[in-house]
Amino acid sequence: MIFGINALTVKGFGESEFWFSMIKVIAIIVFIAIGLFTIGKIMLDPMQSITQNWVTGDAPFVGGLQAMIGIAMIAGFSFQGTEMVGVAAGESKEPHKTIPLAIKQIFWRILLFYTLCIFIIGTLVAYNDPMLLHAAKTENVALSPFTLLYEKAGFAFAASVMNAVILSAILSAGNSGMYSSTRMLYDMAREGRAPKVFAKLDRRGVPMKALYATTAVAALCFLTTFIGEEAVFNWLLNTSGMCGFIVWLGIAISHYRFRKGYLKQGHQLSDLAYRAKFFPFAPWFAFILCSLIILGQNYQALLGGKIDWLGLLSTYISIPLFLAIWLGYKLKYKTKLIPYSKMDVQPLKIDDDA
Repeated sequence: MIFGINALTVKGFGESEFWFSMIKVIAIIVFIAIGLFTIGKIMLDPMQSITQNWVTGDAPFVGGLQAMIGIAMIAGFSFQGTEMVGVAAGESKEPHKTIPLAIKQIFWRILLFYTLCIFIIGTLVAYNDPMLLHAAKTENVALSPFTLLYEKAGFAFAASVMNAVILSAILSAGNSGMYSSTRMLYDMAREGRAPKVFAKLDRRGVPMKALYATTAVAALCFLTTFIGEEAVFNWLLNTSGMCGFIVWLGIAISHYRFRKGYLKQGHQLSDLAYRAKFFPFAPWFAFILCSLIILGQNYQALLGGKIDWLGLLSTYISIPLFLAIWLGYKLKYKTKLIPYSKMDVQPLKIDDDA
């Protein structure tokens, strides 16, 4: 199904993502409405407090620093893909208008659908809730925090509804991941960083050869769930999550250098279709935060008098792989850091009627 959607034009991909996202958005809006209503009932009851679950036991920082850094990787893995709006710009109509609008919408959606939902869950479901702990042990999706809140509100069919929403979310994640991976492989092939065969387009403008290769790799990764009690799959999951933060590091560096080079060459920021806010604080903050999350994932493996080499390798395997590819490329092509005055930051003239 995911292959079929991506074999269509970019319009087909966008249409499918619209409907997948619509399901998630409706489910989240209903969840927020029920959650806020439940919080309102608690506030009207003098015998209860909305802060109770935030101060229960070790809350709100259960597990300390290590748990916070570890959960940041999981949370970041959920956010990974938001940068795909930049990848889609190359195939979008009037990108100087649609891309800035999409970026702004992403910010508010994250604030509403992620931050507000986490606040509602933390307020209404304690971290040591017996049903939640049981769900963690049995990996039962029917007892997720979302489902628990629905059931507390009196909706017995919550499990079935959430299973459908989770399925649509999985399809959406696979769909967007397939799209971005295919386009990245295609672009790398065009620039000579991957076999030229992947740089070919069909008559509809779809890089089918790159899509075939991406689908084959995805299928092999899925098959690893049946090998060695999911050990290989967990390694791949750690690699993917870490790579996402490495990509964000690169984006932060690229954004910082682009802005510096753009101004160095005499251009005006007012000429840009979109200008990210809080520069230069934002890219520096992103760089430092991502670095701390990457390096702090398994620092406890170095403590305790005995180094856990297997734990270090499974956690940080993406770093040596990235360095090997990056340094290998630099050595082969003798690349150097381009000074601000020589960077290619010339604005493109876009014809609205094209």
